Amino acid sequence: MKKAYVFLADGFEEVEGITPIGYLRRAGVGVTVVGVTGPVAVSARDISVVCDRTLDGLAGEPLPDLAVLPGGARGSRNLAASAPLRDLVSRMSGAGRIVGALCASPAVVLAPWGLLDGREWTCYPGAEDGLGVTVSEKRVVVDGPFVTSRGAGTAEEFSLALIAVLLGESAAERVRSEIVAR
Repeated sequence: MKKAYVFLADGFEEVEGITPIGYLRRAGVGVTVVGVTGPVAVSARDISVVCDRTLDGLAGEPLPDLAVLPGGARGSRNLAASAPLRDLVSRMSGAGRIVGALCASPAVVLAPWGLLDGREWTCYPGAEDGLGVTVSEKRVVVDGPFVTSRGAGTAEEFSLALIAVLLGESAAERVRSEIVAR
């Protein structure tokens, strides 16, 4: 079974955190919801989510196949501020594991960490301001092991792209059919 960590930090965008969890689980992926700022993550609109594990409790665990970094302005800043998360995601990237990020997270988290250098990627419009880069206006971009997306309105497409990269297009099509996606 493929394994994924979805990292939630206080201020995360609800749709961007919960949609990948639900869709990946529908596809048969073992998803662990990891609290970066504590065992309960409080979303941008004050929805509390009890996490399966905390980031500090992952020390010594094998790397998962996929890491997902939801956006939300405050949530992305909280993800970016975590040195242990940076170390884990950097190790995953170095090992060729899949890293997905949407909304502000590609620009606020991954780009400053140097993980998107030389890659095509996208993010919430304007989140890249000040980085001196031009990002794609595509709704979802897959470049090697990185899957990036623009925002809450693209969470479904993003989640299906993660499934396609991780398990193949037939698995994504099965989930797309089950959920009656376009």
